[in-house]
Amino acid sequence: MKPKFEPNADYQPKDFSFKSQKKVKDILANYPSNQARSGIMPLLDLAQRQEGWISRVAMDCIAEAVGQPPIKVYEVATFYTMYNLAPVGKYLVQLCTTTPCWLCGSAAIIEAVETHLEIKVGESTKDGLFTLLEVECLGACVNAPMVQINDNYYEDLTAESIVSILTALAAGKKPSIGSQTKRVGSMALSGPTSLEKQAKKAGVGS
Repeated sequence: MKPKFEPNADYQPKDFSFKSQKKVKDILANYPSNQARSGIMPLLDLAQRQEGWISRVAMDCIAEAVGQPPIKVYEVATFYTMYNLAPVGKYLVQLCTTTPCWLCGSAAIIEAVETHLEIKVGESTKDGLFTLLEVECLGACVNAPMVQINDNYYEDLTAESIVSILTALAAGKKPSIGSQTKRVGSMALSGPTSLEKQAKKAGVGS
C-alpha cells in the first residue's frame, strides 16, 4: 500500500510552484474554461513528475489553477494509487503480488528485493534511491511475475534478474525493460503458436 496522505507532516514543504507554466496552460487548454477541474489529474501527474511526489501545497496550487476548493484535489489524489502523497526514492519499485504474479513466484521476488536493498515493503533506502511498495494487479499477468519501476515494466522475473535490475539502476545504468527472458509481448513460453511464418520472418521466438 502507498503511504497515507499526512497534510501536516514535517516533510510537507511550505511552498510549491510549477517550473513550467506553459505546461500548465497547455493542460488546461484541453478543457472548456468552465470545466477546468477536468485538468486535476494531469496536473497532479505534472507535479509528481516534477517533484517525485505530490505535496499538500502542490495540491493547493492545482486547486487554485482549476478554480476548485483544495478538498476537491485531495479527494482525487487520495483515491488513485498512482499518486505518491509522501516522499519516495528516485526509483519507486511497485511489487505486484496479485494471484497470477503470486502463482508465478512473486514472493521470491519480494524476498530477493528486500534482502538486496536491506529494507522492507513500505520503506526507502537510506540513500534515497529506492522505495518499495506492494501493489495490486498491474495488468501484465501473462508475463508474471513482474514489477513496475517508475514508468517501466520488468517482466518474467526471477530472484536473480530483479537483483541485476536493481544493481544496474543503482549504478546509473538502464537495464532492459519488458520481458527479462526476451519474450515478445504475450507470446507463449514455448514460442509463437499462431502466425508462425510471420513470426519466423520477423525473427520472433527463433
